[in-house]
This record gives sequence, C-alpha cells and structure tokens, in this order.
Amino acid sequence: MKNRRALSMMALAVVFGLAAVALASRWLLRQTPASSNKIVVAATDVNLGQRLTTEMLKQIDWPAESLPRGALRDGSKLVGRVLKTSVLRDEPLSEAKLAPAGTLGGLSALIAEGKRAITVRVNDVVGVAGFALPGNFVDIIVNTQSNDRAISKIVLERILVLAVAQEVGRDETKPRVVNAVTLEVTPEQAENLDLARSVGTLSLVLRNQVDPRPGITDGATKGTLLGAHEAAATPAVPAAEPTPAPPRVRAQLAAAAPPARSCIGVIAGARRTQECL
Repeated sequence: MKNRRALSMMALAVVFGLAAVALASRWLLRQTPASSNKIVVAATDVNLGQRLTTEMLKQIDWPAESLPRGALRDGSKLVGRVLKTSVLRDEPLSEAKLAPAGTLGGLSALIAEGKRAITVRVNDVVGVAGFALPGNFVDIIVNTQSNDRAISKIVLERILVLAVAQEVGRDETKPRVVNAVTLEVTPEQAENLDLARSVGTLSLVLRNQVDPRPGITDGATKGTLLGAHEAAATPAVPAAEPTPAPPRVRAQLAAAAPPARSCIGVIAGARRTQECL
C-alpha cells in the first residue's frame, strides 16, 4: 500500500515536471522572435571594391533593441553587390556600405556620383613621405611663375585620396612611398589640377580628416617670404657729405685765385667808361 502510494506520487511529480518544462519551452519560443532578429553580416574581412559572394555573407541573431541603422536581412539580394568601404568579420552590412546595384568592382565603384578620378605623379616629398593614404584628405599646392615672380598657392582643398599606386585598401596606417596618387575631384577641379601640373610643380598637403575650414591665403612669393628679413638686414645708406679740403690745399687755391680788383665809372661828355685799379 505504501509502495503504491509512493509510486503514484513520483509519477505525479514527473508529470508536473514535464508539464513545467513544456510550458517554459513554449514561453521561450514565443519570446525569441520579439527579442532578436537575423541580419546579414560579413562572414570574413572584405576590402572595399570587392564584389560580394555567398561565401562572404552570413546571417546571425541580433538583439532587436540594438539593431544597426539600415541593417539588411536578406543576404541573397546582396550577392554581386560591390562594397565601397572595407568591412570586418561579423560587421553588419547596410546600403550605405554598398555601391549602387549594377556597379562593377574596382576603383570605379569608389567614385562618388558626379565626381571623377585623376592620377598625379608624386615622389616621397610630394606624397607627404607616404602618409597620404587612401581615405585621407589633402590640399594641393602649385609652385609656378606669375608676372615674372615665383609663387606657391593652394589651388585645391580637401581632396579625397582614392588610391596610392594600385592599392585602394584603407585599413593600413603604415606610410607607403609610391610614385602615383589617385584623387577624387569634380570635373572643374580635374581641369584645374591638369592645368596646375602643366604650368608648375605640385605638392600634397595632408590635412585633418574632420576639419572642413578652408585655408584662404594670398599665396607665398619671394617678396612676402623674405621682404621683412631683407628690410631689416639692409640699413639705410646716409647721403654723402662733402669732405673739407686740407688747410694747405686751401692756401694754394687762395694763392692761385686772381686778386680782387676795384673798378670806378668815368663819364666824359657823352661817353661812359669803367676803369679798374
């Protein structure tokens, strides 16, 4: 009797336990869709300009409360799209990081709408010792002759560096000395830059990434560069005063001079004469 009662209590406990597990599982399944969502992220590190493939994409659960702005959910629609910025593994993808649909891969995918890409030849000095890397902004100075005088003037400001040599990656911070830099410019800026490199020599000036203020200058000439220094270094020359002659020379000059003569006028009738003694 006692064994039967113990077995019935145990069976009842098992039934209640299974019911509790079933209810808890059902509750958790109902809560999961409300608290997380699947979004598309990069399955591996992908550089800008690359075309996305299926192997580069995956879906992961992401908390609904902190979904990234513009996060994408359907990875199948992203196959074949081109990145215009580098992404890291497990980084969410969005339209802001993708070139327009139909864009071919490579440098052309990085050029903003209405802009152009132009390449200028540089050396280790002109290229800011290799610190002008893709993604940086530079100003461009031209040194030329104007009205028979040398002048250096900033002709273009806040120009985006698209590539150095044949590299467009923006993840490196180590300087690279190259012989060419590709810049993103407007059509008008492209014309000015082409004219500037034909009339003088170009230099790149690396600028702060977040500083939008223009550098308004009149340009530097030899006069403005050295004018104040030359004025201070060259004293005014006083007017030369006549040097008095020595006493002996003055005496000789006085002796050589003819003696002074006194003259009187004589009137004789209608004639008038002058006699000197």
